[in-house]
Amino acid sequence: MTHHAFHIGLNAQLLSLSRSYRGAGISWYIFNLLQRLPAVSPDFRYTAFLHDRAFSQPSLNLEFTRFPTHRPMARILWEQTVLPWLLQKKQVDLLHALAFVAPLAGPRPWVVTVYDLSFLRYPDAFRPFNRWYLKTFTARSVQRARAVIAISESTRQDVIRLLKVPAERVHTVYCGVDSQFRPLPPAEVETFRVTRGLPETFILFLGTLEPRKNVAGLLKAYARWKQAEPDAPPLVIAGGKGWYYEQIFALVETLGLADSVHFPGYIPQEELVLWYNAATIFVYPSHFEGFGLPVLEAMACGTPVITSTAASLPEVAGTGGAAWLVDPADTEALTDALLSLYHQPDRRAAMAQAGRRRAARFNWQTTAQQTVDVYRKVLSP
Repeated sequence: MTHHAFHIGLNAQLLSLSRSYRGAGISWYIFNLLQRLPAVSPDFRYTAFLHDRAFSQPSLNLEFTRFPTHRPMARILWEQTVLPWLLQKKQVDLLHALAFVAPLAGPRPWVVTVYDLSFLRYPDAFRPFNRWYLKTFTARSVQRARAVIAISESTRQDVIRLLKVPAERVHTVYCGVDSQFRPLPPAEVETFRVTRGLPETFILFLGTLEPRKNVAGLLKAYARWKQAEPDAPPLVIAGGKGWYYEQIFALVETLGLADSVHFPGYIPQEELVLWYNAATIFVYPSHFEGFGLPVLEAMACGTPVITSTAASLPEVAGTGGAAWLVDPADTEALTDALLSLYHQPDRRAAMAQAGRRRAARFNWQTTAQQTVDVYRKVLSP
């Protein structure tokens, strides 16, 4: 009897190599998984269903959609009607839905990755249709999935509690941090700083501009610091515009910070490492994260990090003094953390070392390996 190589389908419609906020977060996770899965499981065959033709990976069979699936409505339609038919046609044994939702009409078993349940925990941050779609379809997808992959223990607990999925079906598989994130030679960082016209010292925030990232809280904390010390270093708020970002720009004006806060916009993936390296302190006071990759990337670059006690962030930051954790609702505590860390170069140096040690524990190879372990568990008779 010939051994049947299991055929795994990967729904990678959210993979986008474009230079926009669509290329952030989820897309980066999908990209890294697609690059590494074949190597850690040579006994499986893979077919990835995707839209972005710029992607290539010789060990995967790539199926490009003709639907304009970069548009949400077209993607939803494709996922629920065309994908089940394709899975049947290609004789896929198991589908990995790489972002929240599986085709509900499909007879094929599936595994689904859930990044966070912000649409349930912070519903106001979503447009009504998006919220309804994510809520309805994610709930059905995870309840009928053979297994759910959560990218942090915090997300895993949310899935078990809020979507009523039995604990044994939900597995935590952490994201990795790419090897490109590392301390760079000072000369290279200096050249970058000068070409970008960046100040000698500055505080960096990096993330999509949307309410749950708590940029408003950061601006208020920074304004308090500027009051106490008018020569405090500038604040750089980098990232693509998400939802309701107008309030952030309005707040900068209200607080009189127009001269000290800079918005460079979306930072392409290949430039991130330079920004992290150039920053004196990286601050990420988010209210809610499924994982919080920027925290890990900054740590890997040896930049001291201030982040929040919310959701998954303490899991990523760890307990070894690698990051300074602050309650995201406590503006004064955030001001104190910024001000005192800025004035303690020795502590910054110690945190930089601890941060690099911490970040070294997360890699995409492990992510891919643990993902394949979930496939095997589901496929084993």
